[in-house]
Amino acid sequence: MTVLVAGGAGYIGAHVVRLLAQQGRNVVVVDDLTTGDASRIGDAPLVQLDIAADSSRKPLAAVMREHEVTAVINFAAKKQVGESVSKPARYFQQNVGGLANLLEAMEETGVDRMVVSSSAAVYGIPALEQVDERQLPQPINPYGETKLVGEWLVADAATAWGLRGANLRYFNVAGAGWDDLGDPAALNLVTMVFEKMDAGAEPLIFGDDYPTPDGTCIRDYVHVLDLAEAHIAALDYLDRDDRPHSIFNVGTGSGASVADVIREIGVASEKELTPIVVDRRPGDPAQLIADVKLIADELGWTSKYDLPEIIRSAWSAHVFAG
Repeated sequence: MTVLVAGGAGYIGAHVVRLLAQQGRNVVVVDDLTTGDASRIGDAPLVQLDIAADSSRKPLAAVMREHEVTAVINFAAKKQVGESVSKPARYFQQNVGGLANLLEAMEETGVDRMVVSSSAAVYGIPALEQVDERQLPQPINPYGETKLVGEWLVADAATAWGLRGANLRYFNVAGAGWDDLGDPAALNLVTMVFEKMDAGAEPLIFGDDYPTPDGTCIRDYVHVLDLAEAHIAALDYLDRDDRPHSIFNVGTGSGASVADVIREIGVASEKELTPIVVDRRPGDPAQLIADVKLIADELGWTSKYDLPEIIRSAWSAHVFAG
């Protein structure tokens, strides 16, 4: 029994690969290494392959047969919201096309279990304090649209040939489970603040006039190690015959403002930060917090780490990386 982890050399994927290996589960990683790093996956075998390429289906099927794959976890996707707006076709080709190729290879080889990384971006700008999985998805950018289409594709494969699928809608992922697996990209608030600090500049706050207690946006920050454990819980869930749900939020159920996060970074780094307030970014909801009752009830998963622990681990990994 082997788990194929597509995109396993990336930030989140490498955490899942390490946890699976620690549990004694066989793993094979498929990654094109455009953003991933082979040094992050330890002794796991690596197949360098762009799963979104039309030519990838046969090699994927061959990998599944060779390694006796029984389940797939898919992280392989583009995830920059702004880039998705300027390059929508590229995002659909990569995110939806790659998933389709994986599913075709799975159907051909009889692999019927898949955990897929989805996103809270499918919700758009909901007018709710907490968002549960029953909320009508209304994505506001191509990235979110590709994640929603991916969920539809998983559901259609379940109907067509019996795929057992679980889609995990991530909220804001941060932190590091180990110092050598920190987030290498400045694509979220925490790492964007680090990038500013490294440059000797102050962090930016995009708007402080939102209807929140301190005027800055509130988000649900989940530790990457908690998220990795949620994937393994979802993988085990797929072994059950009774699976009434296939979509789960992954968050903490509580929110922190942009100002809160920057304050915690100052505490962890022992540096005085004076953020600069600039104009709002288009499309930023004032608040986005996960309702996590369903994943707790069905998968038995709850988050363990709070915001200070998330930030301390992220800073430790940043210092380690130099």
